Amino acid sequence: MKKALLAATVVASALTASLIAAPAATATGRDGGRGPGERHGHGRSAIPFTEAVVTAGAGGSFTLEWKARGTKRVEIKANGKVVARGGAQGRAVVTGLPAADRQWFDFTPDRGGRLRLADRLITLEGTANFRDAGGYRTTTGQWVKMGEVYRSDALNKLTANDLAKLQRLRVKTVFDLRMEDERTKDADKVPAGARYVVADVFAGSGSFQALPKTPDEAVKAMIDAEKAMVSGAGGKKAYTQVFEGVEHDRDRAVLFHCTAGKDRTGWANASLLTALGVPRETVEADYLASNDYRRAANEAILSHLPAAQAAVYKPLLDVRPEYLNAGYEEVKAAYGTFDRYLEDGLGIDSRELKRLRRDLLVG
Repeated sequence: MKKALLAATVVASALTASLIAAPAATATGRDGGRGPGERHGHGRSAIPFTEAVVTAGAGGSFTLEWKARGTKRVEIKANGKVVARGGAQGRAVVTGLPAADRQWFDFTPDRGGRLRLADRLITLEGTANFRDAGGYRTTTGQWVKMGEVYRSDALNKLTANDLAKLQRLRVKTVFDLRMEDERTKDADKVPAGARYVVADVFAGSGSFQALPKTPDEAVKAMIDAEKAMVSGAGGKKAYTQVFEGVEHDRDRAVLFHCTAGKDRTGWANASLLTALGVPRETVEADYLASNDYRRAANEAILSHLPAAQAAVYKPLLDVRPEYLNAGYEEVKAAYGTFDRYLEDGLGIDSRELKRLRRDLLVG
């Protein structure tokens, strides 16, 4: 693999790590992952919700929004108490809840299965882009469970409080997608008892030092890097490790991360959500959300650079639709279909895929 191919991702990661620390948490901590008996969701009854989301706000407030086709009433509980009621479509702002690592909400319709959701972002002192991979609806009307799989930026700045929170969230396995020099310079901090696994996406590619000289070159470098994640030997091995880890780890939660939590991590999560049947537009929205979560960090990095250099580096710090599309285009070019990519590239056959969906989907 050519050195220039992946320079953009590595350099952007290095800048992120060296020029700015992760911003402090801005929302109230929220307790707990799955409550007792919640490990495997809520049964197999159809879930009527076509849209549902929890968004944490300032001062410990939470905005709840939902649409539940064919229902008349929806009741929402937190900590076992009703906090909101509404019809088939609604919006409610909830305040005054006790502090918790994560605040979970049970959306219960008058017909069909209930849905358990939390705000996607996990607020930690040492990260900016640590979030739940779940909470999305599939094309079949099922939902990806929350509290099972997490994605993140680098873990080297985690505090003792962060590590304790991840223990309470039951993070059992951590996949580090970074290269050796990244891992050596900024070694992971993982919660006690968690299994640490190196899954180096760019393993064997050498030390990348060539830099793009123009914004167009930077965009091309990011697109080429995305393609390499799909068809490069290191990428195939690393994402195989991640998929097998998610599938086989019955003590989930599983966490995968790189340095900025946007490119290598972005493709890991896009692949997982696609395999689970989440629509492409939803996958893209999740991918692009890194621009929002990392906005302050990226702006701080660019502010340290001369204007001309900042123009070159901005594409390296961004996530853009054309980057993600390059990954899917590489899948089509190299494998024909996404299912073939899963089976021939990552070794996930139809039986394993069915088991993965059974474990991670509800409804």
